[in-house]
Amino acid sequence: MSEVTAINNFVKQYQLLKKEIAKIIIGQDLVVEQILISIFSGGHVLLVGVPGLAKTLMVDTIAKTLGLNFKRIQFTPDLMPSDILGSEILDNERQFKFIKGPIFSNIVLADEINRTPPKTQAALLEAMQEQSVTVAGHQYSLSPPYFVLATQNPIEQEGTYPLPEAQLDRFMFAINLEYPSFSEEVEVVKQTTTEKKSSLDVVFDAKDVLDFQRLIRKIPVADNVVEYAVEMISKSRPNTKRTSEFVSQFVEWGAGPRASQNLILAAKTHAVLNGKYTPDIENVQAVAICVLRHRIIKNYKAAAEGISVEKIIKSLF
Repeated sequence: MSEVTAINNFVKQYQLLKKEIAKIIIGQDLVVEQILISIFSGGHVLLVGVPGLAKTLMVDTIAKTLGLNFKRIQFTPDLMPSDILGSEILDNERQFKFIKGPIFSNIVLADEINRTPPKTQAALLEAMQEQSVTVAGHQYSLSPPYFVLATQNPIEQEGTYPLPEAQLDRFMFAINLEYPSFSEEVEVVKQTTTEKKSSLDVVFDAKDVLDFQRLIRKIPVADNVVEYAVEMISKSRPNTKRTSEFVSQFVEWGAGPRASQNLILAAKTHAVLNGKYTPDIENVQAVAICVLRHRIIKNYKAAAEGISVEKIIKSLF
């Protein structure tokens, strides 16, 4: 099968996938698209939104329609690394036996990840980056495809542990969930207060997801598009020769090289899902805010003057 045919088949399946998800999730089309772009690019997602916006339901629905295993971990201040990784126990024959934790799944929802101490947050690092975990000196591989979708509540800061930059950088996308529109909220209430239950069809399977991830990596990218992405990231770093006065004035830390890689990968997927066979600068710009939102650290002056991260990112275009 040629790559063009494979891309066309991918787009058809993707349209079916979105229709299935829309049976359960009303509105939030852009958020669903951004999560799927990250999944098909092989990246992890940080979902930032207030409670009650159906974050768990959204992830569960996407996992079911993709035919993937799904586990949810509720992060709390007393959660230990062994609670998510698993632990060794003595069996009846007095042999150590490893009992796998909830991290052993295709899609893991790390709910309210900033509610747990750094020691437990760090337990996710190896899993996210290496797709394996180490317990008692033994390494255990996680079944591909593997994604962590973490949620974070932006309101309550009491009793929370901010995610370290090293962990934030491992998320391909940071996605903000907004309140639904009036008409969408009316539809949500109608749909969720009756006995009617929508059944979901499985559109993909694990092999399909892995095949499409490989297909995305094969897509060629013009040199000028790669250079544009790298230049955008370079311009986000304050006090360098490419930096604008605006960035030097309001940015404490810019994005690292992983951001450039994620920009190109996500732009490839965005291009394919919109009927193109190679990404252009428009596709890079379309994914830039999600890729950079959690990687650019504003300084105190930006906070004092109400300069948003999104405004800083758009200045890089």
